[in-house]
Amino acid sequence: MKKENIKHRDINWLYFNERVLLEAENKDTPLLERLKFLAIFSSNLDEFFKVRVSQLRQIKQLDKKFRKKLMFKANSTLQHILKTINEHQIQFGKVIASTLAELEDHNIFFRNTSNFTQEQKQFLASVFDETIKASCTLHQIKDELTDGAIYLVVTHPNHAYSVVKIPTDQERFIRLPGDGHQFTFIDDVIKLNIQKLLPNKEVIDCFSIKLSRDAELYLEDDYSDIELVEKIYNSLDKRLSGQATRLLYDESMPNWLIDALKNDFNLGVVDLSPGGTYHNLSDFFSFPLPEGTEHLQYQSKPALPHKELSNTENIFDSIAKKDQLVHFPYQDFKVVEDFLTAAATDPQVSAIKMTIYRIAKSSSLADAILTALDNNKKVTLFVEAQARFDEANNIKWGRIFEEKGAKVIFSIPQVKVHSKIAMVYRNEDNKVRRYAYIGTGNFNAKTSKIYCDHGLFTADKKITKDLGQVFQVLERKIIVPKLKRLMVSPFTTRITFLNLIQNEINAAREGKKAAITAKMNSLEDSDMIKALYRAVNAGVDVRLIVRGFCCYLTANNEPAEGMNENIYITSIVDRYLEHGRIYLFENGGNELMYIGSADWMTRNLDRRIEVLTPILDPDIFDELKHILTLQLNDNQKARILDIENSNKKVEQAADQENIRSQYAIYDFLKKKIK
Repeated sequence: MKKENIKHRDINWLYFNERVLLEAENKDTPLLERLKFLAIFSSNLDEFFKVRVSQLRQIKQLDKKFRKKLMFKANSTLQHILKTINEHQIQFGKVIASTLAELEDHNIFFRNTSNFTQEQKQFLASVFDETIKASCTLHQIKDELTDGAIYLVVTHPNHAYSVVKIPTDQERFIRLPGDGHQFTFIDDVIKLNIQKLLPNKEVIDCFSIKLSRDAELYLEDDYSDIELVEKIYNSLDKRLSGQATRLLYDESMPNWLIDALKNDFNLGVVDLSPGGTYHNLSDFFSFPLPEGTEHLQYQSKPALPHKELSNTENIFDSIAKKDQLVHFPYQDFKVVEDFLTAAATDPQVSAIKMTIYRIAKSSSLADAILTALDNNKKVTLFVEAQARFDEANNIKWGRIFEEKGAKVIFSIPQVKVHSKIAMVYRNEDNKVRRYAYIGTGNFNAKTSKIYCDHGLFTADKKITKDLGQVFQVLERKIIVPKLKRLMVSPFTTRITFLNLIQNEINAAREGKKAAITAKMNSLEDSDMIKALYRAVNAGVDVRLIVRGFCCYLTANNEPAEGMNENIYITSIVDRYLEHGRIYLFENGGNELMYIGSADWMTRNLDRRIEVLTPILDPDIFDELKHILTLQLNDNQKARILDIENSNKKVEQAADQENIRSQYAIYDFLKKKIK
């Protein structure tokens, strides 16, 4: 396939983040919720710089022979990315300004040094002296700036400047006395009292800056040639890890100061990004919502009980009788915690095995594991030690469980354990029966409140036998599992998906109905895209929902000659994060559906332990298909993924009812419990 027939993942990711920004701009989004979308946009962009821009910058340092093998021009790609980001930053600034202005219409005000009242200045002087001053740090110019921290650059006469670190252990937003709901940033409190920190210097002005540093390089996530990856690592200057990747600065800063910061902190022109007055706007996640503003927030939708599992006296009997499917955040994650708590306390349970990709810092799930160990259950845990930004917490918990008697196996380099699986071994009638959970999302109660995921509880003998094989691989007892039901990466997922797509192609060529419907987080793998191109050209109806980046080029792209209009791709960004992976194939009228942890990304297919399960129970098959159909028909929050990256909203047909899929799914599941 020609390289130009696949969109560049990093460039396309920016248009996913733009969809987040569009929700912040959308007047139909409750006003205070728009602040959260601004926070998500800001947080996403920070991580993008730390990881993706970092990778491009480091690849730029490689010899030409290495860059050629990677099949893209890092420099031109980086320039394109930075140009697009600057455009989005301008739009970001406009959305912030309009949102704050609209908040004033509801008596919510953000004050700053230019419009504090005298009463507020006196109040903030006391706050500064009592709670902030001691935590402020004067920074030496030649010291390294902390990754992600906010600093005030204070200018003095004769082009001199000082640097003050804004404390991170303080609340970012401070309530002010006065009518309505008045707030200020801690940044402005420090600016107002800056002379107290620099009593012997004349202060002219203050400007905010933030430095982002490279995250650890994870080339194995993107390149399958391990030998090439090792050569790249060895050829890179080790000092590049943790190097500055972006200095975000107040665009009103004078040129002399920009030049001074560039020189003093050893930055290049490409490292400099103009921004607004305030940085780290991901802190809007913690904005204290004023009383009486519930109408400016999302309507409360408490997690629903599961019709069977939330009311059962014995969760194992319920699962043995019939497969059970759960949907988060619509239903209560407590059913997963109850499953493990029951296993921890049931005298018939002998062993528990599960994977941990991102575990919460404290949780009922962790308590259940500790209880199981106290009750002398054999507990085997597979802890992902390379879950980006969660490594330390995962390793900490792994060590705690290990000390309590669990068998803890940490992932090996180049192979992440990304599957979300658990199995309970229970003695019944002189036999061991296995109970499995296979999900699309992490074992994490906190994220289950905002991530849309699905999980299957089953005692199906073929599925649990396959899952037993997966655990034997993880325990390094066998190398290759023997599988009949499950798809497991890196062993069978790719070939199974390609065969299923080919089956649809064959059916279409025979004039039979052929269709592929898939929902995933990202579509990037070139072989899967190539197979989809073949399917579309053969006449297979392809319908995709892709939340994040999507490297497929649609039919109106000139290089993809011969493509027709049999494919339609949308993305949904709403109050919850779409995270579930669902794959549905027409299969000659005998439909096949799978859910699991793998996207159609090369790393998920080839370099991670992923598990996808078929949906065999006809009732839950229909339930999940109905949920998927609601998402396919979303005409309120869905946007079209096209070649122009226009992010146009799906148009609602004149005779079509309003379908906001996340709300429709909640209502559907609510009716089922009556």
